[in-house]
Amino acid sequence: MTAPETGRGIGTEYTESTTYGEPLLLPGDSFRILHVSTGNVCRSPITERLTRHALAARLGDPLAGGLIVESAGTWGHEGAPMEANAETVLEDFGADPSGFVGRELLDDHVIRADLVLTATRDHRAQVISMGHSAGLRTFTLKEFTRLVRAIDPATLPDPLDGGVVERARSLVRAAAALRGWLLAPSIEADEVYDPYGAPLPFFRSVGSEISEALDPVVSALTGVPE
Repeated sequence: MTAPETGRGIGTEYTESTTYGEPLLLPGDSFRILHVSTGNVCRSPITERLTRHALAARLGDPLAGGLIVESAGTWGHEGAPMEANAETVLEDFGADPSGFVGRELLDDHVIRADLVLTATRDHRAQVISMGHSAGLRTFTLKEFTRLVRAIDPATLPDPLDGGVVERARSLVRAAAALRGWLLAPSIEADEVYDPYGAPLPFFRSVGSEISEALDPVVSALTGVPE
């Protein structure tokens, strides 16, 4: 039995055909990035939509390259809109906050994700504790940024030859291999703190922090500099 599933792709809605809830896309056809925070109303929505915005700026049509960006929360407010201050932050960056719906993190989200980027180390630990061989593809956002900066882009597949998906999978493997060798200078270095309930200036500082961390990641994923 096949049913349509409406998902949240880069910058627009997309539709996949699914069989018993699984996509008909072959494994090599897509690369799913899952952003995780607590409530899925502040940090992870900002990160999701800024990722889409940055990918669209570099690739034009990232969905054609197979990149899918989603988010969820470990204590996600299922069906909730993002915080108004989070929407304002996204608009500051020219990103689209419309149509967002909060989700609680489920096993299926982790199973389908090729890369999980969390706001904090605690979120990373929670994702890994769910199993599904998630350890080698789950990082805090800032941890992944630090590892990506240490990877020589010349060692990754050329996206014009092998495609963006192949390059993205190679990037995750290379980052996982470096994790034990390139440690954070402090615990705080890998954290993006929760702005929930804070005034707009704090939300904006968190948005800038997230954007700065995302830029080298998106450049490495796509092979296109900022």
